[in-house]
Amino acid sequence: MTDTLPEAPMGTVHHLDDHRPEQPPISLVKPTTAPEPATVDTAPEGEAPARVSGGRRVVQGLRTVVTSERTRASVRATARHGAYVVGGARIVTRRAWDSRSAARYERMIRAAEAAGNHELAREWEERGRAFRAARHQRRMELLSAPQRLAKGAAAGVGVTGGGLLLLGIILAVANENFADLATPTLALVELVRWIVVIVSVVWGPLVTLAPWLGLLALWGVGRHQQAAPQWALPTSQRDTGGAPITPSIVVTALRDLGVPALRKAIKEMGDAGAAMLGPIRIAGCGVEVDVTLPSGVSTNEVQGKRRKLAENLARHEHEVFITIPEAARTVRLWIADSGALDEPIGPSPLVMDATMTAHYKKGKAPWGRNLRGDAAELSVYQRHLLITGRSNQGKTAALRSLALWLALDPTVQFWIADLKGVGDWSMFDGIADVLIEGPSDDHVIQATEMVEAAVEEMNRRIEVRRNDPSATFPPLPVIVDEAQVAFMCPVKSDDGRYYGGAKATSRYFMAVRQIHNQGRAVDVLMWQGTQDPTDQNLPKLVREGAHTRASLVLGTETQSRMALGDKAVDDGAAPHMLRQGLDRGTLVVSSDGIEMPTGQSFLTVRTHFVDDDPAKEIAHRAKELRHGVTTRNGIEQTEERDALTDIATVIGDAPRLRTNEVLKRLHSLAPKVYGDQWTNDRLKSLLEDHGEEPKKSHGVMVIHRDHVLRALANRDTDGSASASA
Repeated sequence: MTDTLPEAPMGTVHHLDDHRPEQPPISLVKPTTAPEPATVDTAPEGEAPARVSGGRRVVQGLRTVVTSERTRASVRATARHGAYVVGGARIVTRRAWDSRSAARYERMIRAAEAAGNHELAREWEERGRAFRAARHQRRMELLSAPQRLAKGAAAGVGVTGGGLLLLGIILAVANENFADLATPTLALVELVRWIVVIVSVVWGPLVTLAPWLGLLALWGVGRHQQAAPQWALPTSQRDTGGAPITPSIVVTALRDLGVPALRKAIKEMGDAGAAMLGPIRIAGCGVEVDVTLPSGVSTNEVQGKRRKLAENLARHEHEVFITIPEAARTVRLWIADSGALDEPIGPSPLVMDATMTAHYKKGKAPWGRNLRGDAAELSVYQRHLLITGRSNQGKTAALRSLALWLALDPTVQFWIADLKGVGDWSMFDGIADVLIEGPSDDHVIQATEMVEAAVEEMNRRIEVRRNDPSATFPPLPVIVDEAQVAFMCPVKSDDGRYYGGAKATSRYFMAVRQIHNQGRAVDVLMWQGTQDPTDQNLPKLVREGAHTRASLVLGTETQSRMALGDKAVDDGAAPHMLRQGLDRGTLVVSSDGIEMPTGQSFLTVRTHFVDDDPAKEIAHRAKELRHGVTTRNGIEQTEERDALTDIATVIGDAPRLRTNEVLKRLHSLAPKVYGDQWTNDRLKSLLEDHGEEPKKSHGVMVIHRDHVLRALANRDTDGSASASA
C-alpha cells in the first residue's frame, strides 16, 4: 500500500521519513507570485549534497563586491590615510629623536665609512662632537634655570607692581581723586578674571579636540612625505617621475631589475642594501652614485638593463647613464633630473667672449658641457679627429666650432674640403689656405688631391726634421666634412686607381692612412666628419687612426662600436641610445684630450651650438689676427724648376753670396717651390751632388758664382738638379 499523509492544520508541511524523497510545502492559499523553486544539486548516495544555487549567487555577489574598483579604491583610501598617520608619527618621532640625540651624525658617519669616504666621515664626526658639546652646555644651564626663573619672577612682580602704582598715582593726580590710585591694579585683576573665564570655557572643547588635532597634524606630515605603500597611493602620486633620488629608491630599482642574484643578495643584506651605495652626489643637472655590486653579479648585467633601471627610477631611458668606474665590480649611475636634458646649455664662450684667443699646443677648445654641468674642453694638440652621426644632428656644427676656436691662433693653417657644399664653411674664406666646397665627383677629386698634397707636405716636414731636429712647423689641420662622399666616390684617376673605396687602390683612403701614421709628429692633422659609419663609408683602418673619436646619435650598437671602438661601448658608451632630433648636438666622446673621471673611457658632452651668423663674427675676429690669407679653391699642379739654374739666376753678376741670401732670393723667385723645405743643408747637398759645395768667407758660408756655373757645365742631363713643389 502507499503511505498517505495524515491530515494536518493549514499551512503546515509534513516531511517523509529519511528514506523518502522530500516533498514541496503545501498551502491552501494561492500566492500572489509563484515562488522560485529551490533547486538542489544532486550528489551520489552516501555523499553530502552540493551547495544550492542561491548560495553560489551569494558567493558570486560577494566576489563582485570585493573585486570591484570602488571597493578596491575604498580599501586603498583606508590603508593610505591610516598609513599617513602611522608614517607621520614615525617621521615626527624620528625628527624629534634626531634633534635631541646624535643619531643623525652616527648614521651619516656609518654611511661615509661604508662608501670609503673617510674625509666626509671625519667631517660628520666633528659635527657630532660640536652637537654634543652644545647639548651638554644647554643641560648645564637647565640646572640653574629654577634659581634664575625665581629671580626673574620676583623682579617681574616688583617691576609690574611699581609700574601699576606709578600709573595709579598719575591718574589720581590727574583726576584729583585718591580712589584712582588703585584703578590700574583693579583693571589688571579684571583682565585676569576674564582670561580665567575664557580658558574655563575653551578648555573643555580644546582638551576634546587636542588628540584629533594631533592626529590631523601627523596625517598632514605623512601625506606630505607620502608615507604610504605605493599600491595605496592615488594614481597621480604613484607616478613618481621627477621625484628626488634617494638611497631607498636606488636600492629598490636595483632589486626589481630582474637579476636573481642581485635581488637575493639585497634581501639577505641586514641593512636592506644600503651598504651597496656610495654617497649620492649632486652632479650638474642630476645626481651620481656608485653602486658596489654583490658577489655573483657582473656589471654588464646591470648595463644590459638600462631601460628597465631607468623606468624603476621613474626616469626616461636617456636620463640614466651607466658607466664603469675604476673600482672593481662597481657601476656608476648618473640620473638626470626629470626633463633637465631637454633644457639648453647656453651659448658658447666663443660667442660671449669677444677677446678670447686660442693656443694650439697649450689651449683647449670650449666645446660644451658634460652631464655634471662642468665645462667640457678639448685639446686638439697633435690629435687626429673623427666625428660621426646621423644627418642633421649637429655634426658639422660640432666640428666647425673646434675649427673656429683654433682659427683664433694665427699660427694655424687650414686646408678644408666641405663635400656638402651648402656654405657651412664659407666663413673660412680668408682664413683657410685651401677651401673646397661642393658634393660632386670633381670636388671629391680636388679634396683627394688636397689630402695627397698634405701627405707631401708631411713628408717634406719629416725630411727637414731629420736634418734639423729642432725645426718647428705651423699646425696644419686638414678638414674633410662629409667624408663618406669621398670614400664612396666611384671615379677612377688616369692611373687606374679609384679616388674612393676602402682598399689600397683608393687614393683618398691611402692618403688619409699616411697622415694618420706619421702626420701628428710634424703637426699635420686629419679631421673628418662623416655620417652613419659603416665599413663601406668609413673603413676600419681610418676610423681607428683617430685619437679623438666622437659620435652623435646613431642607429645601432654596431655603428656605435665603429664610431667609438669596442672599449668605450663595453664601458657604457651608447650613442645609439640618444634620441633622434631631441638630442641634437649631444656627443659621446672617446679621447685623452678631454678631462673625464679616472677609469672612464668616454664622456657625454652637450656641445654649444654656434649658428652661422655668430660663426661669421668669430671668423672675422680670426681674420683680423692674420695677414691677408689668400684662399685657393684647390691644389695647384706641381711646378718643375731647375734648381741650379735658379741659383745661378739669383746670384746674377755677384762673385759670391751668403747662403741665407741665396735662399731668400730663391723663395722670392718661386715661393711655392722654394718654401720652408729649402734650408742651408739642402742647398749644400745639391751643390755637393754636382762636385761643388759652399765655402766659408770671413767665417760666413757663401756660394761662389763660378762654382755654380761650373756645376751647370759639368752636370748630367738627367734632370737631377730639378726641384718640384
